[in-house]
Amino acid sequence: MKRQNISSGSPWEDKIGYSRAVKIGNTIELSGTTSPGETIEEQTKGIIELAKKVLEENGSSLNDVVRTRMFLTDISQWEKVGNVHGSYFGEIKPATTIVEISKLIDPAIYIEVEFTAVIS
Repeated sequence: MKRQNISSGSPWEDKIGYSRAVKIGNTIELSGTTSPGETIEEQTKGIIELAKKVLEENGSSLNDVVRTRMFLTDISQWEKVGNVHGSYFGEIKPATTIVEISKLIDPAIYIEVEFTAVIS
């Protein structure tokens, strides 16, 4: 199968050795994604909108998402995150994980999400 590395253009991709996403066959794996925002809801919405854009630019869509992994710095916020996630994925219902972690790379970031899509 052909491998396609999808770049965001970030200089960190070459420094760290990662891709924004990787497409192999009909599967797209999106790296952990964050987004600016004052609240965890704003960040979650920004993350999903960014993932949507990357997927659509590569022949996929949110409808193809089969897995999300959500990493929160405060698990008590899970319901707020869940409501935003549900507004996008309520009918799609991907397999989902929500876990609490001690911190992310920037203290102003409350959530990071990974996505797996299988193009149907």
